[in-house]
Amino acid sequence: MKAKSRAKTAVLIVITVILLVFSLFPLIYMVIQSLMPWDQVDKSMNLSQPTLRSYQYLLGVDGSTDPMMWIRALLNSIIVSLPTAIISVLVGLCVGYSVTKLQFTGKKFIYQTLLFQMFFPVVILLVPRYILIKPLANHYLGMILPLCISTWAIFMYINYFTTLPNEIFEVAKIDGLSDFGIIVKIAVPMTKSVTTIVFLSMFMSRWNELMWDMLVAPDIKMQTLNVLISTQFRSMGNFPGPMYAASVLLTLPIIIMFLCASKYFKEGISFMLK
Repeated sequence: MKAKSRAKTAVLIVITVILLVFSLFPLIYMVIQSLMPWDQVDKSMNLSQPTLRSYQYLLGVDGSTDPMMWIRALLNSIIVSLPTAIISVLVGLCVGYSVTKLQFTGKKFIYQTLLFQMFFPVVILLVPRYILIKPLANHYLGMILPLCISTWAIFMYINYFTTLPNEIFEVAKIDGLSDFGIIVKIAVPMTKSVTTIVFLSMFMSRWNELMWDMLVAPDIKMQTLNVLISTQFRSMGNFPGPMYAASVLLTLPIIIMFLCASKYFKEGISFMLK
């Protein structure tokens, strides 16, 4: 029995390693190609002579491009992604607490409306959303407001608050805490793991947004890094090294944030799998 158990474990480990390598290969390939000589990009995986030429191109070391264009695009991505993720967390936290722990007229209707909205594909709302937000085109508010409220984030908090006993919040009210005080002093500390999942997911979703940004912010000064990558390298078809380098820069903030919040991220994933 022990031999069979060990054999099963070995097979599972091998399968896991294969799947891990398969899933990470695009990222590894992107990094390697960003360091390849331009005449070897997409032709080889042998990184015998690594070079930073692609990164130097983005930074304008040889005068071939405007480095401020890339720095501005990176800042634009941060400026629109951080507020979007933060607002999504705040809205999800407050709505989740209200729907699960407060009693008020229309509570069931609000819950059903939120549930109903989850069945609409995002692309269906693209045109009416653009018509409403058109006065804010080429403005940070136009890039943030339509994407800062997430039904998924709200339901994540609703599901989490459902698992918390009502007695905790009732005792807090007896001690004189208002609903706002309960959210700040009790709900926020108790939802760190879910908040980490929601924040990282919303930040990553907004960071990778392409269609909406191309539609609402065509001005190159307002373009995010994702849009700039998709528009600036059409002429670099024969030498896509800088495109890989820009893609690495696009991926780095997500990896750094994940590593910094890995503890709470694991706890949040454990809750989601329950």
